[in-house]
Amino acid sequence: MNFDCIVIGGGAAGLMCAATAGYRGRRVLVIEHSNKVGKKILMSGGGRCNFTNYSIEPGNYISHNAHFCKSALSRFTPSDFIELVERHGLAYHEKTKGQLFCDNKSQDILNILLTECEYAQVEIRTKCSVDSIERIDEHFALQTSIGTLTCSSLVVATGGLSIPTMGASGKGYDIARQFGLQCTSLQASLVPFTLQNRYLQLAQSLAGLSLEVDVSCGAQHFNDPLLFTHRGLSGPAVLQISNYWQKGEEVCIDFLPGKTLSDIFAQAKQDKSKAELKNIIAQHMPKRFVHAWLAEVSESLPLPQYSHRQLQDIAAHFHQWRLVPAGTEGYRTAEVTRGGVSTEDVSSKTFEAKHVAGLYFVGEVLDVTGWLGGFNFQWAWASGYCAGQVI
Repeated sequence: MNFDCIVIGGGAAGLMCAATAGYRGRRVLVIEHSNKVGKKILMSGGGRCNFTNYSIEPGNYISHNAHFCKSALSRFTPSDFIELVERHGLAYHEKTKGQLFCDNKSQDILNILLTECEYAQVEIRTKCSVDSIERIDEHFALQTSIGTLTCSSLVVATGGLSIPTMGASGKGYDIARQFGLQCTSLQASLVPFTLQNRYLQLAQSLAGLSLEVDVSCGAQHFNDPLLFTHRGLSGPAVLQISNYWQKGEEVCIDFLPGKTLSDIFAQAKQDKSKAELKNIIAQHMPKRFVHAWLAEVSESLPLPQYSHRQLQDIAAHFHQWRLVPAGTEGYRTAEVTRGGVSTEDVSSKTFEAKHVAGLYFVGEVLDVTGWLGGFNFQWAWASGYCAGQVI
């Protein structure tokens, strides 16, 4: 079975790449080792697929080479993918901060990709595992569970290690190393934090409660909702900062961004308020949280019974909670894998390995990791499209 192009991996980047190449008249085969393609597409965005973002910038991505993503993102933009979904009549909406979701369900995005592959006469085979790959002259020979496959262009679109129950594996990294490409260190990312000891007990007592926070690690910060869980901390704010966090580093959380408790206390004193402190704070934050958080540092007394210094310390407790997470929930719940095939070994224009003609890497398998909010899907579309133009 000989093809012009074989794409290993039937996810977002692989399907986009295959359809793009198919439209150029190339004979393309997509092989997927699990029982269906697009599993991560189907589960994304709470089942509604956050398929892109209106505001895509290189600064939304993390890589050892910060410039690598620029070329592809400029050549296939959010507008280009929006044009595709509108051409297929898909209804969508902006949820928040430029994030675009399907009105109906994630299956609609997968159906668009499958329809495009059908129009482009792309062949798709599932339950096809790759046992070995060999370079023979100017072709690749793949020994697979469906027989020997050969091609002149081989695309690795295998994704990362995130969510192994969806079929994630390190196959793409193994292929890269086989052909002499380097891989950066790998880490679960866009992932909840775990806590321990009294912080864990506190989180468990507040499990299910969400509030808007500003969370920072080093110079990076995000203003988004935080969710307390039975294991620790989750929610968009935590997932975002996990992209920048390394084990052992400190994270700082402001539970009342945009307001200053010291000013609130001063105004209450000026108004000669005799209310209990917890009731004053609860006017600005969830009462359940305020009662639990204040109890960590003070009993709740009427405002006049506190000294200025005590009120400053209490304000700092709410605005500057500094902690070192015990760790993360790991690949089991991580949305992406940070790190991957080194971008130093891959062309940013064609996605071809610099020293192995005909071998390409696209999507999450590369050392390019986006923020939460449609950025990783846009990277999949852009990298897949650009490689599909040349394979």
